Amino acid sequence: MQIQERVGKLLKNNKNICNHCLGRKLSDIVEGKNNQERGEKIKQELKLKETQDCYICKNTFQNLNTDKILKKINKKIEKQNLEFNTFIVGTKINKEIIENDKKINEELKLDVELIKKELNRIIGKKIEENLNKEVEFDNPDVVIMVDLRNIEKETIVKIQINPLYIEGRYNKFQRNIPQTKWPCTKCKGRGCPECNGTGKQYPDSVEELISKHILKETQGSDAKFHGAGREDINVRMLGTGRPFVLEIKEPKKRNINLKEIEEKINEINKNKTKYTNLKFTKRNRKAEIKQSSPDTYKVYQAQVKCENPIKEEELEKLKEIHIIEQRTPTRVAHRRADKIRKKEVKSLTTKFIDPHNFEMIIKTEGGLYIKELISGDDNRSKPSVTEILENKSICEFLDVIEVGIK
Repeated sequence: MQIQERVGKLLKNNKNICNHCLGRKLSDIVEGKNNQERGEKIKQELKLKETQDCYICKNTFQNLNTDKILKKINKKIEKQNLEFNTFIVGTKINKEIIENDKKINEELKLDVELIKKELNRIIGKKIEENLNKEVEFDNPDVVIMVDLRNIEKETIVKIQINPLYIEGRYNKFQRNIPQTKWPCTKCKGRGCPECNGTGKQYPDSVEELISKHILKETQGSDAKFHGAGREDINVRMLGTGRPFVLEIKEPKKRNINLKEIEEKINEINKNKTKYTNLKFTKRNRKAEIKQSSPDTYKVYQAQVKCENPIKEEELEKLKEIHIIEQRTPTRVAHRRADKIRKKEVKSLTTKFIDPHNFEMIIKTEGGLYIKELISGDDNRSKPSVTEILENKSICEFLDVIEVGIK
């Protein structure tokens, strides 16, 4: 009785409905392996006339030619020489069909899927069976978009290639290499005599020294580097390295050997940069490595120069440093919000070199500006080495020797 009542409401005023839409609208109360089978079963049991005309989908299912769609998909894959393992299907249909389908569900209080979901599933199943690829809803390699808005005349297929994400750690053994590409300050990246037409302020960057090789292997269109923070250009990155994620946009090749690539890149960049533990990762890892938490920390090695002579025993005072209040440093005030940040110094050791120089190894909460911790930055950083020693101090050289993230 429940089935007859619902069918009566769906076919009110002698409306025609296809098997797909009929089966879908009764999928919660009629068993069947798919909606088309359900629709056929219902029509047989209720002795309804067989018709392909449908007031709900406007004959979309009748005109759906999955063989033709598959042929177009194959043609695009071959043309781009595209490699992928996972995919998801998206469809575009006329807005009035979508709204009408949704309205029927609301009016009849139906908790059944909408038309686009069934279309996506039908096309997706065809691709799975014929291309030996796997549907992946969360992180697909590609999105196959099928435009059915003009289905009677033409079906348009587009393939969106999702980025490839590679995680690792990098070391920087030379100073004056920026983390990412630095556009020429004079021409803003356009190219000029000042930068020899390169458009760059510096010839190399940590990003470019790896990305140009990965782009060649993947045939990607572009790369973007996401680091767990960044060191100043004149600071080396030593120890176990700084975590990063390299995002490769529109990669045509995804099945690359990262171990072989890692060895090759490190040989080419020997004594300049090094990249280790390269592995494939997911999009959300970009945000994770950038997030601050109580577990994130940095360990620095700084060589400090004092204006006036110091004695070795005076350095013991620096061990009192614990909580630092830093106003945004003058040197970065043009690009960072002007505010006071409280940061913790977790440990600090010193090594006397001579009456004007000493070495300091300091473990801190992420985000502490070490150069300003030493200089004081005109009292914007309190306390500071300058303040505690009562001796104007500057950071001569700075190296990062460890970056800890969650």
